[in-house]
Amino acid sequence: MASLLISGGRPLCGEIKIQGSKNAVLPLMAAALLLPGTTRLSGCPRISDVAAMAELLEQVGARVSWEEDTLCIDAATVHPIPLKQEDTRKTRASILLLGALLGRTQCCEMAYPGGCAIGSRPIDLHLKALRGMGYTVWEREELFCEGKGIAGADIYFTFPSVGATQNALLTAATIQGETRLHGVAREPEVQVLCRFLQKAGVRIDGIGTKNLKIKGSEVLMPVNEVVPSDRIVAGTYLVAVLAAGGNALLHCDCVRELAALVKPLRAAGAKIFELPEGIRVGAGERLTALDYLVTEPYPGFPTDMQSQVMALAAVCEGTTILEERVFEARLATAAQLKRMGAKIYLEENRAIIQGVSRLRGAAVEAGDLRGAAALVIGGLSAEGETLLAGYSYILRGYEDIVRDFTALGAELRLTESR
Repeated sequence: MASLLISGGRPLCGEIKIQGSKNAVLPLMAAALLLPGTTRLSGCPRISDVAAMAELLEQVGARVSWEEDTLCIDAATVHPIPLKQEDTRKTRASILLLGALLGRTQCCEMAYPGGCAIGSRPIDLHLKALRGMGYTVWEREELFCEGKGIAGADIYFTFPSVGATQNALLTAATIQGETRLHGVAREPEVQVLCRFLQKAGVRIDGIGTKNLKIKGSEVLMPVNEVVPSDRIVAGTYLVAVLAAGGNALLHCDCVRELAALVKPLRAAGAKIFELPEGIRVGAGERLTALDYLVTEPYPGFPTDMQSQVMALAAVCEGTTILEERVFEARLATAAQLKRMGAKIYLEENRAIIQGVSRLRGAAVEAGDLRGAAALVIGGLSAEGETLLAGYSYILRGYEDIVRDFTALGAELRLTESR
C-alpha cells in the first residue's frame, strides 16, 4: 500500500487545470445505460471511482473504452445480472444503477452500495421514491426491484438527497407521462444530469429548483457530453494555497458553484478573484478565523469541503466553529489533524478549532476521501515531513494530486507504507 510523503512549508504558486467532476460523471455513466448506442463523456477524470463504475457497466453488458480523456459507453445491449457486494462496495455511486437498470430493463438485483465511512448513509429515500413510482422493491441481504413505472406519480423528499434525486430522475426518464419530484436536491451535479437527460430526449422542467417535472420517453438518444470541472477539487486546491501560502490560478468552469465556500474565505482575508478562465487565489497575511460554518445541501456550505476547511482553520488566527449537519463521521479527521498539533475540540456534531501559527509534520492516516485531502493540506502547510497512510482514498476522487501540487511547487511523493 502506497503512502504519501509530504515536505511542508513551501508556498504554492503557478497554475493548473481542474479535472472533470467525480460527482457529475458517475451519474452520467449510470444514465448511459438508458441510451441504446454510444455515449461519450469528454473530460472524464481517470479516478478509481470511475474505474469501479465502468466495471459495473461492463458486467450488465455495456462496452466501456477510453479515447484520450473521453469515456465511451456503448449500451446497445444491457441485461440486469445480479451485482455482487465485492463490486458494488467499491463505490457509493453503484446505487445509481438501481434507477438506470429499472428504467432500461424494468428489473435490478444488486448488493448494497459501498463508499467512504463518513457516517450514516441510508438509501430509504431512494427506495421510497421507486415504490412511489410504481416499482416493487424487496429488501433482504440484497436489493431486488422490478416493474414498469406508472405515470402521474408525485414523489416528496423529506431531505434533499442528491443520490435519491438522481435515482428518481433516471427511473422517470423512461416512464410515459409526467412524474413530479418535490423537495429535490439542487446540487450542480443534479442539474448536469437533468441537462444530459434533456439532450437524450427527456423533458424536464424546473431544473435548479426544489421541484422537477419529468416527461419520459421510451426512445432515448445517445449523448456527447463535456464533464464540468470538479468544484470540490477546485475548492480543495484553493484552500491548500491559502493554508500553505502562495498565489495560484485554477483553470475551471465552476466558479459560481463555489460561492458558499468563497464568501467566508474572503471574509477571513483571502484574496480570491473570479476570472473568465477560472479562479485566482492568493494568500497574504495569516487569515482570521472563519467564524461559524454549518454544512448544508447546495447552495449552502458543502459537506465535501468541511474537512479541508478544518485543516485551514487549524492555522487561522482565532477560533473557528464548524457544524456538520450532513455526515456526522466527517469530524473524524480532527483526530488526525491533532496529531499534527491542531487544537480541535469536538462537541457532538461541532468542531471548535483554535488556530495555531503552524502545524508540524507527523504520521497520519486517512479514513475517507475528503479527510485524506484535508491531511494533504495539513501536510503542505506544516513544518517538516508528513507521512499520510491511506493514499488509496485520494485516488477515488483526485486524478493525480501529486502531479497537481508538484506543478504548484510542492514537494511530495509516493512511498511504500512504513
